Amino acid sequence: MHPNAELVTRFYEAFKDKDYRTMQACYHEEAEFQDEVFTLKGKEIGAMWHMLCERGADLSLHFHHVEADDRRGSARWRAGYTFSTTGRYVLNKLRAEFEFKDGKIYRHRDRFDFWRWSRHALGLTGWALGWSQMLRDKVQATADTNLRRFMDKNPEYKA
Repeated sequence: MHPNAELVTRFYEAFKDKDYRTMQACYHEEAEFQDEVFTLKGKEIGAMWHMLCERGADLSLHFHHVEADDRRGSARWRAGYTFSTTGRYVLNKLRAEFEFKDGKIYRHRDRFDFWRWSRHALGLTGWALGWSQMLRDKVQATADTNLRRFMDKNPEYKA
């Protein structure tokens, strides 16, 4: 197995175990992360995984199709969890794309169907508005506020 495929596998195994410290160690200090909700850099990425691991009491994770070479990699994964805002169960299917630098994850992009996610997480509201930029903006703003509050409470993420 290519060393970068081993890195991605280590990352997802740590996520399954809610081992955010190992997940953080997989990232380059100048890393960038983006998905349908977050756009993050550096320590923000580790803080997000820490927050999600800490809050994901019933989180289940499965990953497969890990591929990587010297520069790029990808994986498919799915997460099941209860969305705390609504108490609704979400099963989210994602495709991850990676770029590597110095043996670490340098860029990480997770892609998922936001409308599908919003229907699971928000029910009727997600079904009716999940396609709209208005709802996406609201979810992004709420997630960003939650992450900033989490970072404020955890001194290791202060600049």
